Amino acid sequence: MSKHLFNKRQRLLLGWGSLSVVGMLVLAYLAFTAKQQDDPATPKSDGTIEGLTHKHGIKTTRVKFSFEDQREAAGINFQHFPATRRSLMPEDMGSGLAWGDYDNDGDPDLFLVNFYGSILEPIPDNAEKGRPALYRNEGQGRFTEVSNQAGLDKATFGLAAAWGDYDNDGDLDLYITNYGSNLLYRNNGEGTFSDVTTQAGVGDSGFSAGCGWGDYDNDGHIDLYVTTYVAFEYHAEDAAIISQQHGSEIPYTINPSSYPPASNRLYHNNGDGTFTEVAEAAVVANPDGRSLGVVWFDFNNDGLIDLYVTNDISANGVYRNIGDGSFADIGASSLAADYRGAMGMAVGDYEQDGDLDLFVTHWIAQENAFFENRVIGGFNDEEGKPRIFFTDEADMLGGLGQISLNMVGWATGFADFDNDSNLDLWIVNGHTLEMDENNTLLQPQRMHIFRHEPGRGFIEVGKQAAPVLAKPVVGRGGAHADYDNDGKMDIAVMVHSGVPLLLHNTSTENGHWISLRLRQSGGNTQALGTRITVRTGERVQTAQVGADGSYLSQHQSDLHFGLGSAIKVDELTIYWADGVVEKHQDIESDRVVIFKHVADYRD
Repeated sequence: MSKHLFNKRQRLLLGWGSLSVVGMLVLAYLAFTAKQQDDPATPKSDGTIEGLTHKHGIKTTRVKFSFEDQREAAGINFQHFPATRRSLMPEDMGSGLAWGDYDNDGDPDLFLVNFYGSILEPIPDNAEKGRPALYRNEGQGRFTEVSNQAGLDKATFGLAAAWGDYDNDGDLDLYITNYGSNLLYRNNGEGTFSDVTTQAGVGDSGFSAGCGWGDYDNDGHIDLYVTTYVAFEYHAEDAAIISQQHGSEIPYTINPSSYPPASNRLYHNNGDGTFTEVAEAAVVANPDGRSLGVVWFDFNNDGLIDLYVTNDISANGVYRNIGDGSFADIGASSLAADYRGAMGMAVGDYEQDGDLDLFVTHWIAQENAFFENRVIGGFNDEEGKPRIFFTDEADMLGGLGQISLNMVGWATGFADFDNDSNLDLWIVNGHTLEMDENNTLLQPQRMHIFRHEPGRGFIEVGKQAAPVLAKPVVGRGGAHADYDNDGKMDIAVMVHSGVPLLLHNTSTENGHWISLRLRQSGGNTQALGTRITVRTGERVQTAQVGADGSYLSQHQSDLHFGLGSAIKVDELTIYWADGVVEKHQDIESDRVVIFKHVADYRD
């Protein structure tokens, strides 16, 4: 008699049957929770809030954050996608925004990407609506819209933007991804920009999404990675094809499974104003991924920036920088290449153990992921080097996975909102499913803000901290910055088919802080890839310049550290991107400190 209780066919049937039961239970859970109030935290009379109930019990915390929407007061008058939605995927995915000090006056300026309108209609040269907008920061919390005089008001089907000094002249240039040809604008240094896309060779046409600058080969010239979502093609007859998901009708033309994936682009900076596309040669083309997001960060602190790519309904890309101009695909061994619907990313050393961790947002019913970096204290590989791998701890950290089951997460970021020296977390949510009563509208969802309490996890406090967040929106892009230089991190959020949010941090119970602005001469002027450690007493915080993530968006490049009760930094260590290590002691808190370095990128 066979030693197996079931034959192969029976085992397969049993396995698939079990998966079906699990799927039915998940759907039943979703149907139940959909009827509940979208409020994972409830205020109590003692000033605390009661968080999501999960296997660790009920979490409570004091609401120390407060935010107010200051968009109107700041002078930001912007409308995203001023058109009627037609159930076409490119129209639903964006857009993003980017913080960057383009005029070098010390205040972060804000670029808002826009999506002109329906992709079925050509964009006229004289388009009045649907244009992107550059808002110059005037200080004191005020902005002036300068898009036209800057030459950055060309209407496109825009998705993402990223600032970067690709020509090493000391000011920030701007790259914009589109459904259609992408654009590179060179900063002329006197408040205007020139379109240099053709000369640079980076105007690839397709359905691009996220983009990120990083000097992966450490030659002092920053390179550019651009993700491509799918090979989208519109056919009128496809509009009649409808499927059912989670009780809603899903048009064929907004379902990513309807379209094949497309390869990504890695543009190597040649140092002469031109780029060469090398993704396939560098082993990072990711042709099987429906790619949306990208972030450069050093997985293992070896001085080489690695690459993480979020993919929708396909395994994420996890690439280790080998150091010879190519990468190793370590997706399977890293345990961080989940096959889910991944969109946004946040990078930060939340547990302060010296390596950078990764948070990833997902589609409905898939739970967000919190990939804790296990390089330090982990296992060695066959060469005796620390093995790079991550473990998903989302449900161990205050139920960060469970709370997202009903949500579709997009932009996200780690930021210490109360300067207590612990990284907090924010997430922009917004559905891809249509409203039942009006299929030209998408279903709104509430944004989440989590307070981090070490040992207890992350506790959602968004609606209590910011009453404006009680109203759900169709969120997409977003990024944080201290736009008024008051030492408290603020958030800008892009709302699809709406006006953005400018969440000004008005918290009063704050610790001390320090912000670091790193600049280099000799190449890589913004010091992308430089790692910083800040020690106060026994506590050591770690961050890296340019490890942005989010979704189609870019955070302020200054590194902000909350210091709690510490009135000074005991020791600060800078691991410059060219390999030089620099130490400083006894730095006073509550200020922006600028460090300059003369880089030497010679072999």
